[in-house]
Amino acid sequence: MKDFLQIIFTTQFGYSVLRVTTPILFAALAALVSDRAGVINIALEGIMLITALTGVLFSTWFHSAWLGLLMAVIMGTLTGMLLGYFHLKLKTNVILAAVALNLLASGGTIFVLYLIAGDKGISSSLASLTLPKITIPLLDKIPVLGPILSGHNVLTYFALLSVFLMHYFIYKTPMGMRIRAVGENPEAADSVGIGVKKTQFIALAMSGMIASFGGAYMSMGYVSWFSRDMTAGRGFIALAAEAMGGATPIGSFLASLLFGFFDALSNSLQLLRVPAEFVQMIPYVATVVGLVLYTAAKRNQYQRMLIKIGRQLEPEK
Repeated sequence: MKDFLQIIFTTQFGYSVLRVTTPILFAALAALVSDRAGVINIALEGIMLITALTGVLFSTWFHSAWLGLLMAVIMGTLTGMLLGYFHLKLKTNVILAAVALNLLASGGTIFVLYLIAGDKGISSSLASLTLPKITIPLLDKIPVLGPILSGHNVLTYFALLSVFLMHYFIYKTPMGMRIRAVGENPEAADSVGIGVKKTQFIALAMSGMIASFGGAYMSMGYVSWFSRDMTAGRGFIALAAEAMGGATPIGSFLASLLFGFFDALSNSLQLLRVPAEFVQMIPYVATVVGLVLYTAAKRNQYQRMLIKIGRQLEPEK
């Protein structure tokens, strides 16, 4: 127990929490924007895999991490648009289309990697680049906070900034208001001239774009290579984080941070000779437990609301 506490209450662990939260947070924000438009995007896992490989390939070819990131973002946006085309134009069930994209990404990325580099599991033969880390002046000198908050990859800081940008976009901009209107009541939105399908298509494209930052971070920040199924379920964990966060940017951030804590915990427990199988299941068990608690809380809230309404409708004696 003493060794466990010594691992948790360290600046290295706090640094690790923010580091592993980054891809989950990007995916949670991606899930949020599509959910607000009334379209669930469970293809986040596949989008992150595709963009992780794209970033590695183009950073190798052009010898620029930033061009690798740009191409990853473009590919993520196009994949989101492809999902929108299947669902909104071809009338495909969005869940089935997303599952197909996830399966395509899982096998297709390895196939493409083998065709290009001859590698089947990891891009060890590619001299891919990573995005830079940033040391924040003055902040890095502050005890405790400095080692935790300074020195992260540039995408980690962009993920934190994206929470506030998403909040402003959803609640303050005309497009954000249209997305919310379509998600809450598409018939009413259509009656006032808002293009429902167009808005949902834009939301899915944005969802793919935001998720691509998480995918690029996995292969150009978290590590410096691409490997088979390296996202390891983070896209699905992000869906749980977005749901637990009440489909709000701040709530999604806090829920992502919680899942990031358990992910970092699973990494740290490897130092204590805990069985690998137990360590690997911690983030997923935390996801299931979190969803159960969230569902129970929402159910109790709904029941209290019904009781309150029933009492108000009772005739006065």
